[in-house]
Amino acid sequence: MSKIILASQSPRRKQLLEWAEIDFDIIIPDTDETFPENIAVTETAQYIARQKALAIPGTVMYKQYVSPPAILAADTIVVCNGKILGKPKDKNDAAAILSMLSGKKHEVITGVTILHGDREIIFSDTTEVWFHPLSADQIDFYIDKYKPFDKAGAYAIQEWIGVVGIQRINGDFYNVMGLPVSRVIQHLSKM
Repeated sequence: MSKIILASQSPRRKQLLEWAEIDFDIIIPDTDETFPENIAVTETAQYIARQKALAIPGTVMYKQYVSPPAILAADTIVVCNGKILGKPKDKNDAAAILSMLSGKKHEVITGVTILHGDREIIFSDTTEVWFHPLSADQIDFYIDKYKPFDKAGAYAIQEWIGVVGIQRINGDFYNVMGLPVSRVIQHLSKM
């Protein structure tokens, strides 16, 4: 597989591509993560991922490649009761989000865009996650120790809260980490 560009500053996406032994460089897109108000919740992550991917071809770093590589961009959202739960603003917001997820099912949706020349692949993957009821002490411990302020839904499945708090999942574990790697590889191998 040829080298690709990962349009993300997520350490988790970087780690997942390294585990998959994909050759990649990182170019961080200069985009915000806003989306139109009238867009369906299920399409939000795809929209943001596409905006990230489209920001890369115009960058100085990307223009330096003799043969421009494929661009991979992703965005992950957490949805509970039809509401998108973003990255927490502070400790109180993180506690409110985790309290909302406690004892309930939610969906983790990762939107993915792959661009290569005039080819564009856009898809999303959804994983259902069920949390056990979480105590206030568990929530406070997790927030104080792991500081999940850069994570949609205020948690990372691969950290303590995932080990202790998640009852079960239905779908791709790695999607919850931020990238449905096996689907990405399937699409990249066809380009």
